[in-house]
This record gives sequence, structure tokens and C-alpha cells, in this order.
Amino acid sequence: MINAVKSVNFEVNTGEIVALIGANGAGKSTILRTISGLVKPSQGSITYGDHDLLKLVPKKIVETGISHVPEGRHVFKGLTVKENLELGAFLRNDKEGILEDAKAVYQRFPILEERKNQDAATLSGGEQQMLAMGRALMSKPKLLLLDEPSMGLAPIFIKEIFNIIVDIQKQGTTVLLIEQNAKMALTIANRGYVLETGEIVLSGTGAELLESDDVQKAYLGG
Repeated sequence: MINAVKSVNFEVNTGEIVALIGANGAGKSTILRTISGLVKPSQGSITYGDHDLLKLVPKKIVETGISHVPEGRHVFKGLTVKENLELGAFLRNDKEGILEDAKAVYQRFPILEERKNQDAATLSGGEQQMLAMGRALMSKPKLLLLDEPSMGLAPIFIKEIFNIIVDIQKQGTTVLLIEQNAKMALTIANRGYVLETGEIVLSGTGAELLESDDVQKAYLGG
């Protein structure tokens, strides 16, 4: 058994965008999967507010206000865009609130409203990413975990996705962002951490890390 992550210690404060950057295999996705309860660590602790997340199953973790947009989007094929969004609200009972939040998602992502009756599998990569983010927002998260939201997207979609992440933060949602596009991630992040082979080797504000010689050489082509 290989430990993908070891002795990682970091924090995310309310209202921040925090970026985790690092090469493939550094352990970034494992961290998000552990926070959302999909992976159980052999030791350590994860605290969110008053909650010990290691004592909770994934459904209960969602109930605390955490929502996870996984790497690769993972929209539900065979279901429409509308049905995918409705699944994001599966823990909610407020029908009127769900309808209002669906309207808000369609306002943020107009292309989804145009295609709300299409099978989610027929959307482009960028549209599927928007759907995955919209689905996560339907649970009204306080903390949004984003795993490689720009992966495989055309440059025009990448810029749009990052603008949306900033907008989500401005509307009160805290964001923990994993992203291989280190420059874009650090440009929008309040703070960031650099992960190498399962350990944090550098931290600072987004601006500080952008100026770091080590970060420029390793991740920014400097």
C-alpha cells in the first residue's frame, strides 16, 4: 500500500479561495476525496466547524455544507441536465427553494437552460463542467471542493470557469480548489499550498506563490 498523502496540515478559512497545486500524483485529489469521506485516512483529523468529518459518512458530510465536484466531472449519463441538477438537491425538501436555486444555476450557466432536457452525456466537456458545478451548488454548500475544473477544456471555457469560481466566492461560498493550471489558480486564490509527493512544501498568499522562484520554475514555466 502506498500512502498518497502524509503529514499534510492546512486550513481553509470562511470566505476564502484556497488553491492546492502540485504535479500529477502529488496527492491533491486524495485530499479532497478524504475531506468528502470517499477515502478514510489511517490517522490524522479533519475538522469542519464543529464537525469531526472522520466520524461522518459522505451523506452526513454533505449535510454539514460541503459539496465536491470531482475530477472528470462525472455527470450522470442517461439523465437530463435538469435531472442532474435535481440530484444535487437530493437532501433538500424545500421545493420552492430548489426551483429558485435551479433558476439561479440557469442564470449563471445559460447554456444549461437551453439544454436542460438533453442527456447530460451529450454536452461538451465545458458544458459538463458547468453542469457538475451547478449540481454541486444545488446542495447550497458553504464549502465547495473543486477538483481540476479546467482539465481538458478549451481556453475560452477555462477563463469562464475561473470567473464563475470567483463569482461563487463573492456570493458567500468558500472554495478549496485543486488545479494543474497553477497560474490561473493562484491568480484567483487568497492563499495557496504547494504539494509534492504527498507533503506540503510551500504556502503563502496567491500573489506570494506566483512570485516564488520555486513555483515559477516548477509550475509556471519560469
